[in-house]
Amino acid sequence: MDDAIRIESQWLNPDLAERPLIVFLHEGLGSLSQWKDFPQQLCDAANCRGLVFSRPGYGNSTPRTEPWPQDYLQEQARHLLPAYFDSLGLQDQPLLLFGHSDGASLALLFAAYFPRRVRALVAMAPHLFVEPVTITGLRAAKAAYEQERSSLRAALARHHADTDSAFYGWNDAWLRPGFEGQWNIEADLRGQLACPVLAVQGVGDEYATLEQIHAIQRLHSPTRLLTLEQCRHSPQRDQPEEVIARTAAFFAEQR
Repeated sequence: MDDAIRIESQWLNPDLAERPLIVFLHEGLGSLSQWKDFPQQLCDAANCRGLVFSRPGYGNSTPRTEPWPQDYLQEQARHLLPAYFDSLGLQDQPLLLFGHSDGASLALLFAAYFPRRVRALVAMAPHLFVEPVTITGLRAAKAAYEQERSSLRAALARHHADTDSAFYGWNDAWLRPGFEGQWNIEADLRGQLACPVLAVQGVGDEYATLEQIHAIQRLHSPTRLLTLEQCRHSPQRDQPEEVIARTAAFFAEQR
């Protein structure tokens, strides 16, 4: 039986062989293609190489075959990410991580579990715990996805080979009974983060409050905070110029 997992991947600026590598970790409904040209713009601004990929269940990667467990982000950070990076020969290369939403939580978890493998990270619209506004947003997304002639379903179909795999893998896990009261990664991060962190969040985030990035700073005091006005859950779309400028400057400080 073939248990191999296919992961859709793209290298950016591969000619910059001596420059640091930025790894992009997408959101819970994201994929390689949904980043659009943001990774290329950031890599150009930072004069860095880039790696963009779709996690299993998303994009053109292997679809999920069963419901994800409550700790799927912890499991992906412990097992999927190191195996994937190792398969690309990145075992000895400290990485710059740029994560959005679920991807931001993954970046934080990976940095906590494997501190020597991360040079610095940007956590954009991260989730450390579940808030009431998170559940409200998830229920609204489910209603929008399941309505007849859903524009959300049509939009996701442009980026995912198996749209239900992408949507329900994320949505079902977060709306499963017990998830709201139990899922929390603060204990995973406490005392384990060693790298510089820039935590970014929009003031109008429809899935979380600013308490998420303040929690990171409480757990890891050197964390820098960037709050963005007129910005919702996707700062790379609402405030791309500011995010690129601040991230490029932050990464340039890391040697």
